[in-house]
Amino acid sequence: MPHNIRIVSTYPPRRCGIGTFSRDLATALEHFTGEVGHIRVTAIDKGNLPYEIPVDLVIDQYDPRSWDYAIKDIIARAKEGSNPTVVILQHEYGLDPDENGQDGEGTNFVNMAKAFTEHGLTTFVYLHTVLDEPDAHQAKTLQELAQYSDGLIVMTESAIQILQSHIYDIDPSKVKHIDHGIRMRHPSQYDRLAIKTEYGLKDRFLITTLGLLSLDKGIQYSIRAYGRFLRESCSNSQRENILYLIAGRCHPDFVQADGGEPYRQYQTALTNALEESKLKWCKVKELGTGDLAQYDVVFYDTFLDESTFIKLYGATNVMVLPYLNMYQISSGILADTLGSGRVAIVAKFLCALELIHSNKSCKPGLVIGRHARGILVDPGEPSIEQIAEALDYLVFNKKKRLQMEKQAHQRGYQMKWDNTAWALLQHIEFVEDQKAVVTGRGIKFNREKPSVYQKKHRPKSGEFFTEGKFDSEQGS
Repeated sequence: MPHNIRIVSTYPPRRCGIGTFSRDLATALEHFTGEVGHIRVTAIDKGNLPYEIPVDLVIDQYDPRSWDYAIKDIIARAKEGSNPTVVILQHEYGLDPDENGQDGEGTNFVNMAKAFTEHGLTTFVYLHTVLDEPDAHQAKTLQELAQYSDGLIVMTESAIQILQSHIYDIDPSKVKHIDHGIRMRHPSQYDRLAIKTEYGLKDRFLITTLGLLSLDKGIQYSIRAYGRFLRESCSNSQRENILYLIAGRCHPDFVQADGGEPYRQYQTALTNALEESKLKWCKVKELGTGDLAQYDVVFYDTFLDESTFIKLYGATNVMVLPYLNMYQISSGILADTLGSGRVAIVAKFLCALELIHSNKSCKPGLVIGRHARGILVDPGEPSIEQIAEALDYLVFNKKKRLQMEKQAHQRGYQMKWDNTAWALLQHIEFVEDQKAVVTGRGIKFNREKPSVYQKKHRPKSGEFFTEGKFDSEQGS
């Protein structure tokens, strides 16, 4: 029987990476007409934005009553449907305020998971942040989401390791890894030269950083690194054929946070980096309308829509993602960079370690990723020298760079949105089948004497052995 899918998330037109993720997931799920009835979205809103189908319910993020109404409405609509409903919650701490409006301090997602599960709705929670050093509330939130849902979904294997460690002590059977989806394009669809020509960049080697901008994106370091690379590696004539394009605007929440002080710090950091590096730069609202030949750095100051994103991936020679948050477990920009067959120089955050280096051990310093699909650098100040070195390696080794593009594209194929959506549907089917299995009828042994074996093979969190007993119910 097909399932109706209910997604609770931010959603376009709200400017949010999680909203874009949910839109792409919903679009991919629509292709599986035999497994999916209809898809509906409950949009977490801020600013009374206009929404269209599949959005049919809206939550006012800072109104506790709105969350309560949404819970009741979703349950009522699920009961009215002829197909069973599966709820997918897209959790991010910043979307979960408490009753006083304090971001990250709420229990709205936990309340939802608990209510839906109690009313028989299969419920999964995508985790977009898994912290290695959470505070008490952050740890309790994920523990309770695991407790009250049918499972947590993460986009890196390393997130599973963190969740089953002593930090959270979540049973690994409640956690599923499913790749972040990729808007896959074959390289033949990207005529790099044609796109550059359209944007007035025909003879430029294009280094890019795309997406919503903020201090923790580390651009203040990549600008310095780019300046160092131009000084140390390039002649004056070569400099004229290289451009660093930084495309995107600051996240609206970041601009408004704390009276705008972090935003002002960000602007100051960029200005200082540009001036110290002696780079010529400009800010444009459109590409292809002016002469950019005299500039080293161009800020394309706009919110990037889908078609522009795709063109800029296609035009890119090297993507630079110098993020400062090393616990980031997903990155749509990095995923789409691989899917577009483009090489990334990227800081060693969790998602990058998995996609670029296959979760292998990673020494400090510049590391050319496993299977050579990207280059990893340390975050912050050390990245300046390392990004400069990585650019030197990629700009002057075209054959190696093009080989890395092929390796990146090969990894991207595994992460196509259709594959990701199908993996989710298969997981839903598996979990529902498991719920239907009758267990617990076999004999259960309580330990009555100490075990020398338990001491010898001290279990890690989440294994079958637990303090004081061994449960043999599974499969009985």
